[in-house]
Amino acid sequence: MPTDYPNPNQTPTPNVLTVSALNQAVSRMLERSFPLTWIAGEISNFTRAASGHWYFTLKDDAAQVRAVMFRGRAQYADFMPREGDRVEVRALVTLYAPRGDYQLSVEAIRRAGVGNLYEAFLQLKEKLAAEGLFDPARKRPLPAFARTIGIVTSPQAAALRDILTTLQRRAPHVRAILYPTPVQGEGAANKIAQAIATASARAECDVLLVCRGGGSIEDLWSFNHEIVARTIVGCDIPVIVGVGHETDFTIADFAADVRAPTPTAAAELAATPRTEWLARLQTEADDMRRALKRQLSDSAQTLDWLSRRLISPSATIAHKQMKLQNLQARLGHATRIPLGKAQFALAHLRNRWLTQLPDTRIQRARVAEHARRLSNQMKTRNATQEQRLRALSAQLEMLNPQRTLERGYAIISDEKGHIVRAPQELRPRQNVTVRLADGTAQIGIASVQQTLE
Repeated sequence: MPTDYPNPNQTPTPNVLTVSALNQAVSRMLERSFPLTWIAGEISNFTRAASGHWYFTLKDDAAQVRAVMFRGRAQYADFMPREGDRVEVRALVTLYAPRGDYQLSVEAIRRAGVGNLYEAFLQLKEKLAAEGLFDPARKRPLPAFARTIGIVTSPQAAALRDILTTLQRRAPHVRAILYPTPVQGEGAANKIAQAIATASARAECDVLLVCRGGGSIEDLWSFNHEIVARTIVGCDIPVIVGVGHETDFTIADFAADVRAPTPTAAAELAATPRTEWLARLQTEADDMRRALKRQLSDSAQTLDWLSRRLISPSATIAHKQMKLQNLQARLGHATRIPLGKAQFALAHLRNRWLTQLPDTRIQRARVAEHARRLSNQMKTRNATQEQRLRALSAQLEMLNPQRTLERGYAIISDEKGHIVRAPQELRPRQNVTVRLADGTAQIGIASVQQTLE
């Protein structure tokens, strides 16, 4: 049989990788080489799958890359990306092994530039807080009854309509003054500060509202300028800031005397509802009316007391008699009530005693039933024991040696009275005693023979 031997001159065969192993190795290398990092680009081919995962392409002027954001991460995004949006994603560079596609696994997403804006926001907030501009001790209380309310916002803003509608509904008696200003765009921060300063200089309002509706961080950035915050702090009128939605915070919110979550809420804080004032006035009027009635009643009692001092002796006697009759009636009533209560308590206790009294008839019947059952059980047990006794007596009678002797058997015992059970225990010329059914006999042994089996 031929045998194949290795050729020492042959080149060794290199290791052969499968496609799956190759893709997995490349994927591990990419993940080790590129940790989580922020990448900027433009959204293209955005698709939201039924599973909740986001699939899109991130591109710039010269290149593009596929990206996926799984549902567990996408649910925390604060906006839904659209075609053409410029964004920044925090992603891990990976390889989709089944297709061999290089892609980004996105962990977080934000609009482009938001990171820089937020950093600037934090720096300015820290600076102004260190100067004491946000100190609660500096902030002024709102007036209890505002007759005139100033509004700093854009005339075209939906926030202005919300504020005016709220004021008309809650406090139509309050006068509103608009200090118009753009709320976003180039130079908007300076114009907002100028409008606040104008309202402070005119001093024609009891409280000032600085408001605008919701929007992105870029839209609200005019209220994150230092000049706006310092103007609010320097304003001689209490300032309420209501910018954006409840989750939006700006530097102006921290500088204001009161921060409102929305423009509508700012209007509600500034103006107490007319119905509430009317209800308070009605309460005050009711208190005054009760106080007047109480004073009149006290005066009437004083007059009655003085008039009683001027009555005749006969009237005094009649009054005393009436008082005596009243006391007598009260005494009888006072004695009847405790007696009635005691009788009621006694009847209640009697009823409770009757309900707690045990029913002996049931117990007697139960005892009788137990006695009957015990008697039956004793009779049954005695009968069983008697039957067992008779059976044992019969068995004992069958084992009685006397009965065996009566059937013709005998018992042999030696001189010492020991019963002989085998021929080996006998010897010739030995005297033995033979017990029969009716007596005994002394006999001598002539010879002993054993039975051979």
